[in-house]
Amino acid sequence: MSSNSTGLCTLASRRLAALILTTLALYASGVAQVLAHDVTPGDAGYIQEIWGVHVISFIYLGAKHMVTGYDHILFLLGVVFFLYRMKDVAIYVSIFAVGHSVTMLAGVWWGWGINSYIIDAIIGLSVVYKALDNLGAYQKWFGVQPNTKAATLIFGLFHGTGLASKIIEYDISDDGLLWNLLAFNVGVEVGQILALFVILIVMGYWRRSERFMSQAVVANVIMVGLGLWLTVYQINGFLSAA
Repeated sequence: MSSNSTGLCTLASRRLAALILTTLALYASGVAQVLAHDVTPGDAGYIQEIWGVHVISFIYLGAKHMVTGYDHILFLLGVVFFLYRMKDVAIYVSIFAVGHSVTMLAGVWWGWGINSYIIDAIIGLSVVYKALDNLGAYQKWFGVQPNTKAATLIFGLFHGTGLASKIIEYDISDDGLLWNLLAFNVGVEVGQILALFVILIVMGYWRRSERFMSQAVVANVIMVGLGLWLTVYQINGFLSAA
C-alpha cells in the first residue's frame, strides 16, 4: 500500500474514532432521549388494538425495538469491543440472544415481570459492568477475572426481562400470542444482526488507527458514565413514581 493510501486510511480511522467518541459523549451529556426498553405510543396503541396472528408486524416491531434500543446497542458494543475473531463474536452474541429470548418469551407468556424502572436500572449497570470489564478493572481491583460468558448470559436474561415487563404493561391479546411473540423475537434478532453488522464495520475501521487503544480507554470510560447515568435516571424515576 502506498504512503498516500496509508495516510488516508489513518486519517479516516481517526475521524471515525472522533465521531464515535463524540457520539458517546453526546449520550453521556443527556442529549439522547431516554427510551430504555420503551415502546412508542403508536406501537403501544397498535399492540393493544390487534388480535390474531400478525407475524410480519411483530417482526418489524421487534427489529425496530432492537435498532432503536440504545441500551441494547451499548451493551452489545461493550461485548464485542475487544473481540477480533468472528467465531468469538458469534459465540458471545449467541449467548446474549439466548438469554434475551428466554426471559422475553417466558416473561410475557407467563405474565411475570419486574418494575420497569428497576429492571432498566439493572440494564444500565450491565453497561457499566461490561465497560469496566473492558478496562480490566476487576483484575486490577480484585485480582480476578469474572467469567465473561456467564456474565453475558446473565445480563441477557435481564435485558429480556426488561422488554417482557414493558410488553406486559400493554396487555397484548392472548389470541395469536405465541406466534406473535416468536415473530417479535425473530425481529429482535434481525435487528441485533443489523446493529452488529454496523458496529463491526465501524470497529474494523477504528482498529486501524494507531491511537485505537488509548481511544478505546476513553470510549469505555464514557460508557461507564453512560451506564451510571442510565441507572441513576431509572432509580430517580422509580422513587418519583413511588
